[in-house]
Amino acid sequence: MPHFANTLLRNIITRNSFDNIRRKQCLQYLKTLRTLQYDGFKTVYFGETDIAESLITGEDLSDGYFVQTPTWCIVHAGGRHGWVPWKYQMFLRDELCIKQEDSLFFEFCDVVKKTYGKCAIVVKERRQQDKMRPKEDEEPEVQVHAPSVINLTSIVCCPEVAKSYGHELLSLPSPYNYLNPLDSAWSSLKWFIINNRKEFCFHYIDSVYSYQYILLSDLISKGIERINLSKWKTITNKVRRWENYYLGTFS
Repeated sequence: MPHFANTLLRNIITRNSFDNIRRKQCLQYLKTLRTLQYDGFKTVYFGETDIAESLITGEDLSDGYFVQTPTWCIVHAGGRHGWVPWKYQMFLRDELCIKQEDSLFFEFCDVVKKTYGKCAIVVKERRQQDKMRPKEDEEPEVQVHAPSVINLTSIVCCPEVAKSYGHELLSLPSPYNYLNPLDSAWSSLKWFIINNRKEFCFHYIDSVYSYQYILLSDLISKGIERINLSKWKTITNKVRRWENYYLGTFS
């Protein structure tokens, strides 16, 4: 029993140390972001989301059998000024396992420079819990929130590329993903797909088979269009309130 209690206590201490590191990283991220904003940088949130085929077709996969279905990866960006006027990119995830689109980040940085000038490009940090969590016998250290290459599923985001266009690339610590309004935009897009997918599909029946055709590109484009400037301002204002709260709490 004493051995069990010691193990439990050690896990609590380790977790608390890890949480403290994350809080300091979040505070450092927020201070860096605010400094850039005061220096005239526009904030742009850049990221991706997965759209499963079952979400588009409405197919019920709850019968207990695992069926591997295609998944599409959508890449876009937005912020307080709405969606970035850059054609969103859509990839079949299986193809991304073979090749990433390295040139797209160059194209994206060029578009936001021409549209907004210098920008703080925020990308969510990918979860690396095993790498980030301190070991039991080690004294936890606060990791400096330094820019580094951020590998999304579809695109490699490089800070040197961002700097070459006058931008700054920031990594949002993974436990604080809700400080990225793009997540709310993706959620709205998926709800639009669920509620409107029947309007973008039609059926064809021949003598043997029945076919279902879905206008996927039109469905995605319409869903993105429905997330207008007013909605973007609402979700970015919510993020701003959370940022102010953390700046006041963690400082």
